[in-house]
Amino acid sequence: MIHAIRAALAVQTSGLSRAKFFRIHTVRRFRHAKDGAAAVEFAIVATPFLAMMFAIMETALIFFASQTLETAVADSARLIMTGQAQTQNYDATAFKTQVCNRIAGLFDCAGGMKIDVKTYTAFGSVDNSKPLDANGNLKTNFGYQPGGPGEIVVVRLMYQFPVYASLLGFNLSDMAGGKRLVMATAAFRNEPY
Repeated sequence: MIHAIRAALAVQTSGLSRAKFFRIHTVRRFRHAKDGAAAVEFAIVATPFLAMMFAIMETALIFFASQTLETAVADSARLIMTGQAQTQNYDATAFKTQVCNRIAGLFDCAGGMKIDVKTYTAFGSVDNSKPLDANGNLKTNFGYQPGGPGEIVVVRLMYQFPVYASLLGFNLSDMAGGKRLVMATAAFRNEPY
């Protein structure tokens, strides 16, 4: 059997160079091979798999940013609640500096962080809705009113977080420009300092 195959190869390669024969033989083997099914199956599965992986990473990053902001608002609101910000005459810029000192490198705090500190007469009158207009743009009517002893104060930290993965209908953005408003709020009554 082996001798017959060698004889057939000798007849076929008599007019061809050995290198050209091996190229033709390789092309014929590739054409008849069924091993490419795995590559095709991977190509079919890879797109939804990668989209799901990017969506999971994007969701985790936004969740982590939200938790970081929640921690920062709790820590910085304590300065107002205990009267430290009022007795040290903090203005909006000084309070923002204190907030930025509590946030690690995840945010562009100096350029992108928005801070809103307002006093209210009752907890029921607190407005905790997202400050977005009809077009998804951030409203800019923020103020800094830390209040006095016993007053109700609401501290809100807001950051426009960029959303990168919006694949296959998954989109976390809720603002214009493909961004998501990450917001943390602390509502409390000032202590009698």
